[in-house]
Amino acid sequence: MPKSQVVKLCLAQDPEADALLSENPLSLVIAMVLDQQVPLEWAFRAPVELSRRLGAPLDANTLAVMDPEKLTGVFAAKPSLHRYPASMAKRVQALTVEVADNYGGDATKVWKDAETGKELLNRVKALPGFGEQKARIFTALLGKQFDVRPDGWVDACAPYGEAGSFRSVADITDEASLLKVREYKKSMKAAAKSTT
Repeated sequence: MPKSQVVKLCLAQDPEADALLSENPLSLVIAMVLDQQVPLEWAFRAPVELSRRLGAPLDANTLAVMDPEKLTGVFAAKPSLHRYPASMAKRVQALTVEVADNYGGDATKVWKDAETGKELLNRVKALPGFGEQKARIFTALLGKQFDVRPDGWVDACAPYGEAGSFRSVADITDEASLLKVREYKKSMKAAAKSTT
């Protein structure tokens, strides 16, 4: 992403939370890890609340060495940061260890110099908390909203990289697109139910 370009995400549907996601790449990666089994706004608002509770900006090196019980306590404090605070605190810490150890604490190094879409997808997939589908969605988000587009990125994250689609968080740019993504997910669930 060119330094002059400022991405304004609208994933949390909350100005403060979205500003943090836009400015702090680690916050965005943490939110993606948390985006399961909770409403997506809850997952994408969690990093700003985590930062508030810690009293400091989110930093991979700091989170990686934090006492796991203390981090779990921060996640579990009411209101909890996730439906499953203990397991998600553990997963987020594993993620920050990976970023600290292999990317010098800089989450952007996961994607910054990837030469192909496949390499980008594989790097994301290697992060704790990212399975195949989540890695494809995050790769699509990087391509669609951060202009991280190494050769073959659309194929690597298929079908989420498709232009004009409303399949995932990669396609959410405002409240209207959030509703379209919700409708798409609802229709997919309905279709899945009708085949069982």
